[in-house]
Amino acid sequence: MAGRSEAGPTALRIMLGAHLRRLRERAGVTRSDAGWAIRSSESKISRMELGRVGFKERDVEDLLTLYSVSDAAERERLLQLARDANNRGWWYRYHDVTPHWFDDYLGLEAAAELIRTYETQFVPGLLQTPEYTRAVAGLTSGTERTTEELDRIVALRTTRQAVLYRDPPLRLWAVVEESVLRRPIGGPQVLREQLAALLEAIQQPNVTLQIIPLSATGHAATAGAFSVLRFPQADLPDVVYLEHLTSALYLDKRDELDAYTHVLDNLTVAAPPPQEAEEQLTTILEQLD
Repeated sequence: MAGRSEAGPTALRIMLGAHLRRLRERAGVTRSDAGWAIRSSESKISRMELGRVGFKERDVEDLLTLYSVSDAAERERLLQLARDANNRGWWYRYHDVTPHWFDDYLGLEAAAELIRTYETQFVPGLLQTPEYTRAVAGLTSGTERTTEELDRIVALRTTRQAVLYRDPPLRLWAVVEESVLRRPIGGPQVLREQLAALLEAIQQPNVTLQIIPLSATGHAATAGAFSVLRFPQADLPDVVYLEHLTSALYLDKRDELDAYTHVLDNLTVAAPPPQEAEEQLTTILEQLD
């Protein structure tokens, strides 16, 4: 479980859940029997093994006993992982301005080493300027936000962007429709500032941007916007993230990952190479009213 100290609680839950699943399978115990052992159900074991719920230390202890894990050091290591996984991430202080289903994404984003994303509506969140974020939040909240709430959303977004400057930094590869970069979210001046910020961002070695021109036809865009996150920990599988208005999907089955990775690969081939992004952004800036 190398890199555990750098992972947030969401990632730790997934790591511990995967480890418990392997121990259960090695012991030849069914999910139903495991659920019985912790005074719960098969579905609870399934959610635990997927990292979708928190872990009670007593439940983990009982499962380790059921799975014949007798080594004291190994038991303590996994119990400590359960304790760490139940800690709240730094983003919890913003829970009043974010939907509950977004918490898992924030945890995964903080733990990722690479995010590949395809955007059809907005500039990727990690590359947004504060005023662009403020405008997007006003459009997508479904209810009118107060100035204080918008300020907190901007603060959260700004804090999230620190992953691009940590050591080692998150690598971000974004494929964006040109229409996104011409849509005057917040007005022309906000868009100008956003495009200028993108020009600066792509100078960083860990940020790659490809822009699919308006004239492009037939590219693999039928999936809608999505992201694929990859992690440095061997216990963490890649995750596909799909966000909807009132919910989100987290996909990690092999066939699902393969399908979305294939779409991303096709998009990167269809789009002009990253080396042309600076010229494309400059042209769009010059054409703004």
